[in-house]
Amino acid sequence: MSTLYICTTCGTQTDCLNDPPVKCLICSEERQYINPNGQQWTTMEEMVSSKQFKNEIKYEEKDLYSMKTEPDVGIGQTAYIVQSDNFTLLWDCITYIDQLTVDKIKKIGGLHAIALSHPHYYSSQIEWAEAFDIPIYIHEDDQEWVLRKSEKIVFWSGESLKLSEGLILHRLGGHFKGGAVLEWNKGNHHKGILLTGDIIQVVTDRKWVSFMYSYPNLIPLPAKKVIDIADKVAKMNFDRIYNAFHRIIQKDAKQAVQKSAERYIQALNGTLFET
Repeated sequence: MSTLYICTTCGTQTDCLNDPPVKCLICSEERQYINPNGQQWTTMEEMVSSKQFKNEIKYEEKDLYSMKTEPDVGIGQTAYIVQSDNFTLLWDCITYIDQLTVDKIKKIGGLHAIALSHPHYYSSQIEWAEAFDIPIYIHEDDQEWVLRKSEKIVFWSGESLKLSEGLILHRLGGHFKGGAVLEWNKGNHHKGILLTGDIIQVVTDRKWVSFMYSYPNLIPLPAKKVIDIADKVAKMNFDRIYNAFHRIIQKDAKQAVQKSAERYIQALNGTLFET
């Protein structure tokens, strides 16, 4: 009997298979990791029937909700529901979905599309797309990482894609070649919000961000790429950032990206400190 397996470490769902894979494609490379206890799999049916999980949907600010599964599933990321001019977008995805979640989202207006920052948050994106009968937008540079194929997926190309008035995807690369951020220039009372996933990472000190090739394995990006990211972001309209772990830079976020890029490059070049 074929099964849609879910990797318990990253939360990504596979195509239908007769047997679980030996290892997860997403986890078995240096930007992620195989569980030290070995590769483990579950299914959506097992998760729902366990009655262990619940999705918390939280109002953040006008036209913006966050959504996270408790307890953590996979990487434990936060997804966001963005409402802009009669178009509602699910930014990034979480693994767990049940009828209660679908009903709650429909009550606040439903969804019109899903857009992803990078492969670590593909999770069970097809389950979500089928539940709401909506398309998924993924940059074509990352299509090799899609573990469950579907006609719901739209592979976009180029450096930017306008999803609706005020919602624009931008390919920045870095963490993944097709790594994208979402510019929502009508958010935050038209001061703009940038939703970054892990492509730009808000750090513990909320006045700064960082940039990495691998977060769990602490592999930095080269200075040239960080300069490229900072240059692209400088042209966007935003004053606030939300990342994939509900870390927020409330104001002056655009300046924070620029000064963080400068500090990062100084550290790589050996001019920030002596040790």
